[in-house]
Amino acid sequence: MSETTSTRADSAPAGPTATPSAERRRSNLMLVVLLGSVFMALLDSTIVNVATPTIRTDLDTTGSALQLIVSGYTVAYATLLVTGARLGARNGYRAAFLFGLVTFTVASLACGLAPTAGLLIGARVVQGVGAALMMPQVYSLIQLTFEGAARARALSLYAAVIGLGVVVGQVVGGVLVSADLFGTGWRPVFLINVPIGAVLLIAGLRLLPPGRPARPKSLDIPGLVTLTAALLLLVVPLVMGHDRDWPLWMQVSLIVSVPMFAVFALTERAVARRGGDPLIPGRVLKTPGLVPGASANFFTMAGYAGFLFAFSQHMQTALGESATRTGLTFAPLALGVAGGSLTWQKVPARLHRPMIAVACLVAALGYCGIGFAMRSGGDGGAGLLGLQLVVGIGMGYITSPLLTVALAQVKPADAADASGVMTTGAQVAQVLGVATYGSVYLSAADGAGAGAAADALFITSMFVTAGALLSSAAALRLPHGR
Repeated sequence: MSETTSTRADSAPAGPTATPSAERRRSNLMLVVLLGSVFMALLDSTIVNVATPTIRTDLDTTGSALQLIVSGYTVAYATLLVTGARLGARNGYRAAFLFGLVTFTVASLACGLAPTAGLLIGARVVQGVGAALMMPQVYSLIQLTFEGAARARALSLYAAVIGLGVVVGQVVGGVLVSADLFGTGWRPVFLINVPIGAVLLIAGLRLLPPGRPARPKSLDIPGLVTLTAALLLLVVPLVMGHDRDWPLWMQVSLIVSVPMFAVFALTERAVARRGGDPLIPGRVLKTPGLVPGASANFFTMAGYAGFLFAFSQHMQTALGESATRTGLTFAPLALGVAGGSLTWQKVPARLHRPMIAVACLVAALGYCGIGFAMRSGGDGGAGLLGLQLVVGIGMGYITSPLLTVALAQVKPADAADASGVMTTGAQVAQVLGVATYGSVYLSAADGAGAGAAADALFITSMFVTAGALLSSAAALRLPHGR
């Protein structure tokens, strides 16, 4: 029996007596559990942003502590994704997912009850650890459970949730903070995860396929240490640099991260020569479509996250809009992402590569249009909503098919490693996008009035547009659809 067959057999979601319709129903319910966890994890990457003023007042915290409350989750999440993927491949995707879900849910409860800023920061870091354990298993379980058109549909929903989660987090956060349920202020932003996590855990225990991979992979401690160190050296300064005015140690950290990634690559080659299991096997990177797909996804997610951050800052700081009003401004974008993600499969497979490249151009057009619309210093009017929809449609026709095409030829035995590459790349891209595009906006708009802020948003939009054009160029290197 081949490794692929063994892996599928060990991960079979239903017994031999189950009917095809029962298996299909069980698989669909399992997908709901997986996507619910993805949505919850992504929600927490942005939902806290709009709650920071209330948290600062309630806990009487400093600006640096508030920054750690926001970024502690992101840093832990981004740096441990590849580690989470390998733990799933070693100990079983179901076990790693459920353990991550429990960790995330308990940490959310601790966040909601935290009496001090220090405890809240610690709980946020643990939340990020739980998310890093959950997220890589989702793609692996989809890869092993679904085939053909069903897999493409599952990946489309997966990508739609990724696109929507970042936007919806800002809307939900604003609504919950404004509602001030039972006088709890910001705490429901975290406590909402507790009942959702409990329901997902109960359902996951019943629905997720048991078993372990046929050939569990070794942990690759040298690779874990060097990659985690490299990511921390890169991510920590990017997350915290602007607010701390880029002190010398952060600049040094960014510079040192480059050779540390080289050390990681050399370490992985040494592990492979010794017959071990490197975190990112060379054969995975050689899979047709993976590297250009990851590159296009990197530029896409960096621009998307950077635009959301800069635009949110502009609406609330320069235009004085509420958090709820700002979040609702993104509603057309969310609708566009959902619509594109759920309809792209109607396009023939042979056109998927040019479709993705054109969709990147559509998103670039939307970003550019928003920059011009907001340059006058106003709120953009009805035209802004239409341009948000254009960006959303472009994103919907990028993220879902890009994941499908880039990962289509990944072998099931390599699903966890490919998932780690894609999810880590996307998460680091979002951190980098917020850091770079956000710094462009904040530096240009800093204390210079509404007119300068409008110009700053225009400049930022042009940078994001350029990133979308790079995504289009990378997409043209994808393999032809089959």
